[in-house]
Order: sequence, then C-alpha cells, then structure tokens
Amino acid sequence: MRDTRESRLLLVLLVAVSFALITVDLRGGSAPLAGARSAAAAVFGPVETSVAGAVDPVADAISAVRESGRYQEELQRLREENAALRQQAAGAGVDQTRVAELDALLRTAGAGRYRVTPAQVVAVGAAQGFSWTVTIDAGERDGIAPDMTVINGDGLVGRVTSVGPTTATVLLAIDPDFTAGTRMAGTNEIGMANGQGDQPIQLQLLNGNAKVEAGDRLVTFGSQEGRPFVPGVPVGEVVAVEATPGGLTRTVEVEPFVNFTSLDLVGVVVEPPRTDPRDSVLPPEPAEQEPAQQEPAQQDEDRQDEDQQNQARPQGGREPAEDSDEESDADPADSGSEPDADGSGAEETDADTSDARAPEDERPTSGAGDRDGDGGADGDEDEPVRADEGD
Repeated sequence: MRDTRESRLLLVLLVAVSFALITVDLRGGSAPLAGARSAAAAVFGPVETSVAGAVDPVADAISAVRESGRYQEELQRLREENAALRQQAAGAGVDQTRVAELDALLRTAGAGRYRVTPAQVVAVGAAQGFSWTVTIDAGERDGIAPDMTVINGDGLVGRVTSVGPTTATVLLAIDPDFTAGTRMAGTNEIGMANGQGDQPIQLQLLNGNAKVEAGDRLVTFGSQEGRPFVPGVPVGEVVAVEATPGGLTRTVEVEPFVNFTSLDLVGVVVEPPRTDPRDSVLPPEPAEQEPAQQEPAQQDEDRQDEDQQNQARPQGGREPAEDSDEESDADPADSGSEPDADGSGAEETDADTSDARAPEDERPTSGAGDRDGDGGADGDEDEPVRADEGD
C-alpha cells in the first residue's frame, strides 16, 4: 500500500512539472529553459537524425506497398474499361456490317419484288459431314414454311427444308443434293444447276448446241406458285465450259454469287412476285476496262511535244497567208485600166478576159456574124450595099 501511494504521488508530481514546463514554454519564457533546451538538442539531435535515417526507408517501403495495391486496383479498373470499350467497338462494327447486308438484301428483294422475312444464321450444319445446311432464327411463328426460297443481297442461298416454331433449316445451293432450274441471262437457255460442295456449281444446259461462254450469268427459272424457287434470283456466273461435241446436253461450271463461307443475314421469300422479274435482279455488269494508261513521265513528254507542235503550227502558216493576201491586194493594181465613169472600161476588160479564156472554137467568127445577123464587122459592110440596091 505504501509503495502504491508513493508511486501515485510521484506520478502526480511529474505531471505537474510537465504542465509547468509546457506553460513556461508557451509563454515564451526562453531564459530559464534556454540552456536545458540547447543541452537536450545537442544530446538528442544526432540520435534523432540516426533514428530518422533508419526508420524513413522502412516507412517509405510500407507506404510504397500500400500505394502499389491502390495502383494495381486502378490499373485493373482501367483494363476492364478498355476491354468493355473494345467490345463495344467490335459490336458497332458488326452492327454496321449487318446494316450493309440488310440494305443489300432489301435492294435485291425490291428489284425482284420479293416479299422477304429477314433472318440470321445461328448454326451451320456442314460440321456434321452429312449436308451443307444452316439454321436460321426464324420459323413458323414468322411465317416460314418448307420449300421457300432463301436469298441474300448477292443472290440465291438455298431453300427451306424443315421448320420449327422459332428456327428453320436451309439447304444451301452448294449441297450435292441441291438442284434448281436456271435460265441464262440474254439467251434464255434453260438448264439444271447442281451443287458440288466447295467446287463450282455444275450446270447442265438442255440444249447441247447452246452458245455459252465464260462471263455469262444465270438466274433461277422459277417454280409453280414460287415453291421451292421464285424466278429471277441471281445464281452465278459461268467460269468454264466443257466441250461435249454431239452431246444432248452441255456442261457448264458456274461460280455462285453468294459467299457461303460468310453467311450471316439472309431473307426468306414468303411471297413470290406477281410477274417474272427476268434479268432485272442481276447486278450491273462491270464496265469494260480501258486501255492501260501511259506512265506519268511518258504523258508529260507527249504533252510537251504536242504543245511545241501547236506553237510551231501557227508560226509556219502565217507567212504564206500574208503572201497570198499581198498578192490578192496587188493583183487589182496590176490587172489593167481603171474603169471609166460610164463603166465602159470595166465592160471592155471583162470582154477581153472572157475572149482570152474562151476556146478558139467557141470564139465568134465573121461567118457566124453574117449568119446570125449580129452587129459585127461584116454586118456593118452589108448595110450600104443594101442601100445601093434600093436606090
């Protein structure tokens, strides 16, 4: 008990002394404590510096660890935002592509007056190895039925084979089991097109003597009531013609207009056109290529030569023109006499000129003057003779 009381008394005393020193220091009483403060600074200053030098790196390391965690969180957040922005950009690119495909599909449908239901390819059946088919996200609820023509902005895609409530299966035009009646644009030659997988479509023309060459295009011939094929849908372009002399049919290889490896947006023709669009749905033929242009250097040289010729041509043609003008101006002065007041001089000049130019056979003679009775030299001599006879 005694030790406890002494300890409490000592603690209270120390606290009182501390408050007293603090009060004196705050009041600016530096004189009483100046020596003690200087002595304490001299003793504890180096110790504080050493301790600070040893403790600061540790504190900095701890702070760096804490800041590193915060920076890592910020970096992760920025990475997530970047990934989200990239995904949005990719989605925007896909949307733009689909808008372009939809625009091409509607343009083709409008040219052929087909009523279509757009659909998107959601699955490919060729991976099974049995047939070249795709699944679209449109079915009975969308008015899709079997044996409907499927197109896209480029041409014929295939035909619907089976339909579910919300999906449908499409047999592609390149499937070996696919067959469609076709008609050659321009010549109207009829044939049957058969798919060959990843090879060009094979076309059998019913006319073995049909005139066909590479670059000719064909469209679907059409079926009764527009099923399974509506008329006028572009199919492809002839790339090769097999020689079959004397054959009943003619075999032709056709490259399809549709790129079957990148199908995305298609349209199912739910209502055929009232009239056959014939060849109006075909894309415009490419313009004929112009001859290869000369190199720029050669074009410059040719242009310089042409300019020199144009500059030299007027200079060479002026002198003869001036000479001819001078001669034409000088001829009237040298031609002869001036006309009299009554114009007789001009008449004589014209008469002399006409006599000089006329052939000698056509010039008047004295005998002719006598027969004609015109005023001539002989005519003048006959008059006095007649007068004498009268007397």
